[in-house]
Parts: sequence; C-alpha cells; structure tokens
Amino acid sequence: MSQRQVLQVFEQYQRARTQFVQAVAELSARPHNAESLRSAGVMSLLRPLLLDVVPTIQQTAALALGRLANYNDDLAEAVVKGDILPQLVCSLSEQNRFYKKAAAFVLRAVGKHSPQLAQAVVQCGALESLAICLEDFDPGVKEAAAWALGYIARHNSELSQAVVDAGAVPLLVLCIQEPEIALKRIAASTLSDISKHSPELAQTVVDAGAIAHLAQMILNPDAKLKRQVLSALSQIAKHSVDLAELVVEAEIFPVVLTCLKDSDEYVKKNGATLIREIAKHTPELSQFIVNAGGVAAVIDCIGSCRGTVRLPGIMMLGYVAAHSENLSMAVIVSKGIPPLCTCLVEEQEDHLKAAAAWALGQVGRHTPEHARAVAVANVLPTLLSMYMDTHSSEDLQLKTKRALKNILQKCTYLPALEPLLQDAPPNIMKHIVGQFSKVLPHDSKARRLFVTTGGLKKVQEIKAEPGSLLQEYINTINNCFPEEIVRYYSPGYSEILLERVENYQPVL
Repeated sequence: MSQRQVLQVFEQYQRARTQFVQAVAELSARPHNAESLRSAGVMSLLRPLLLDVVPTIQQTAALALGRLANYNDDLAEAVVKGDILPQLVCSLSEQNRFYKKAAAFVLRAVGKHSPQLAQAVVQCGALESLAICLEDFDPGVKEAAAWALGYIARHNSELSQAVVDAGAVPLLVLCIQEPEIALKRIAASTLSDISKHSPELAQTVVDAGAIAHLAQMILNPDAKLKRQVLSALSQIAKHSVDLAELVVEAEIFPVVLTCLKDSDEYVKKNGATLIREIAKHTPELSQFIVNAGGVAAVIDCIGSCRGTVRLPGIMMLGYVAAHSENLSMAVIVSKGIPPLCTCLVEEQEDHLKAAAAWALGQVGRHTPEHARAVAVANVLPTLLSMYMDTHSSEDLQLKTKRALKNILQKCTYLPALEPLLQDAPPNIMKHIVGQFSKVLPHDSKARRLFVTTGGLKKVQEIKAEPGSLLQEYINTINNCFPEEIVRYYSPGYSEILLERVENYQPVL
C-alpha cells in the first residue's frame, strides 16, 4: 500500500470520526433523542474520542456528553459510571480553551442534578482544575469554570466548603472585577451559592473582599448582573447581625432602593429580599432602613407589582414592625397597612396571604393605637374568614389565627370588633369578648352604642361553657347593664313576654 493510500485511509477515518461526533452533538441538542442515544451505547463511543488527536473531535465529544448529562440525573449517572470524568479533569489543564469550556460544561451538567453527583465530580479532583481555569486568559473559560463551581456549591455546605478549600473564592472575587458582563454574572452567582449555607462560608466570601465590589455593581445597567449581585449580598447579610452590618457599611443605602423601581421583576424581588435580610436582625438596623426611606420604598414596590415579587417586601414590613412600637408606627405612618390588606385580598397563593396576615399581626400587636390602625382597615373579618375557610392551607390558618389573636388582644376599638361576634369560633370569640369586657365597664357611650347596635344581643346568644374564661367575660359585660336590659336581649325572652301577655288577666 502506497503512502498516499495510507493517508487517504487516515483521512477517511478522521472524516468518519468528525461526522460521527458532530452528528451525535446535533442529536443530543434535542431532548427527545437523549434516551435513544444512551440506549445505542453512545457514551462508551464518545469516551475514547475525548482523547482524540484532533482537538475539534475532542471538543465536540465533550459538548455531546455535556448535553446528554444536562438532561437528567440518569444520563449524568451514566457519564460518572463510564469513568469519563477523570479524563476530562486530566485534560482541563492541558488542552486549548475550547476544550476547557466543553469539559467544564460536562462537569457542570453532571454536578447540577444532586449532591451525590456533585460529590462524584469533587472526588475525581475537578475542583482544583476548575479553580485553575478561573485564572485562564480566556474569559469564556473562566465563565465555564465559575458556572461549574456554582452548580456544585449550591447543593449543601459540605460541597460549598470543598469549593472554598480549592481556593476558588479569591479568584471568583477577581472575576467579578473583570470587564465581561457574563463573567461578572456567573462569578456573583457562584459567590451567592457559596455564601448561602452558613455564616462561616459567608464570612469566607467577605474576607476575600467581595462586599465592596458587589456593592459597586448595584447600579450596573445590566439587569441579570444586578439580580446576582443583590442575591449575593442577601445571602451574606442573612446569617448574622455582624454580616448584615458589613453589608450596610458598604454604603448600599439609599442606592439599593432604586432597585425597587427597576423594570426587571427579579431585580425588584432581590432588592426587597436584601432589605428584608438586613431589617430582620435588630431594631437598630430596621431604624437605619426607615431613616433611609426604605419602608416607604418597599411599600411603593408592593403596590406596583403582583405575585411572589411582593413576598420579600411583605415580610420586610413585618420584620420592621415586629421590633418595636416606634418601628411599627413608622410602617403605619408610611401607609403600609392598605397595601398589606390588598395583598391579603388580591393574591391567589396561600403563602402570600399568610405572609400578609403575619405582617399585619406584627403591626397591630403592640398597643391599642396600633391595633386600631389595623382594625379600621376592615381587615379583621377577612382574617377571620380565611381562618375559618376549610380550603385555606394549614399555614394560612395558623398565620391568620395568630394575627387575629395579636390584634384582638390590643384592640379597644369596639366598632371593628362587633361584626366578629356573629361568626367567630370559641377560641377567637374569647379574645373578642375579652376586649369588650375591658372597655365597657369604663365607657358609658360605648355601653349605649353596644346596646343600640345589637352587640349586647349577640353576646347573649353566645354559648359558653360554664366556668370558662369566655363565660367570665360575658358575665363582666352583663354586669355593665341593668338586669332587665340583659334579660330583654337574652334568647327566648320575647316568648316569655308573650306568654305573660297571654296569661295576664286585666283588671276590669
């Protein structure tokens, strides 16, 4: 055989390999082909092509494997069992930038599905190689490596700690300082995934100097970057007072409040989440947010959006109001009650209704003045209705019950309580009647009104267990009125009167 014939054979072989791997890569781009490719044994056919002498064949083989592994955990498991990961890791430090991106994509696709698969990626030594890729000259390689590290870190604190131990955090902080927006986004997202699990991991990110660089990007015009930046700062701030204070000291206020007016709903939501995570810790941090105009900004945000975007803002108002009388009054003065009532009525999801009920309970639980501010918004009948609705979730019933109890125990505004006397169950009724028993003995105008509006009649209709707290409250109320008035409004008294009329013998 001549040299020319030998070269032709090799060319044909190379062409066949190229055609095969390109065809598989194209087929693997469509989800419905994934299982057929696996059944045909394509994993074992692609594995040797990862070590092919032709770089484009290596890269395309890795791309096909990544696409397959990305679809579901079964296919990712097949990549692990095929002993493919060690080959990819070995090649990460040696091959060109195109292969590195494809290899990092495979590692990410395998690691994203479960902690077990992510652990398999860690065990084959991938983290150190991925960390080295964060120093690569090519931004695309850095991006692919950061993405893979983030997908591993997000599962749990152990895997996140493994990413930290590989030395990735300082390099990720350098990545968020790079000019490429896509790289900034992924690096910020990975820092968020590392920070979320524990105060210690968040502190590692802080110690690498991340907060200052993240804070500078809050006003970046790129919405997707802002989402990740706000998320990362939230995950740091949520763990402790000290970490929240470090975030505040980076001068994120009042800048972060502009995010609440952003056209991107996720920017709004993540901005409100960051403010919530800071506000929840101490009265001092909440007061700082109030002084910066944060409560008013969050209230406007709740009014301008719908659905789950509202949730962090609702909870933020609840946390602020829970801290103290003054902070609760700041929510009231800023007109926070009407939008919370709107959320309670408008939203379809029970968890949003439950959050609004909880927040209203925190606003109204401090003093009679606070409770009255909530009660005059006519929210008590709504809370009672949701508590008694059998279709309400267990959490919604619990939250509405607690909110009612918190507000009722402080409410002395009787006109708001009276409509509840008709339908409330005994465990709520005792709180309602208890408030009447506190106010009526000392207020003659309230006693007169209580009779004329039918309140006294409703109280007489309540069936209370003898000797119960509810019966004691009813007795206290009855003692505020002449005996004949009480008897007049007692059930069955009209029949007694009619019977007396029938039996009465007139004096002729």
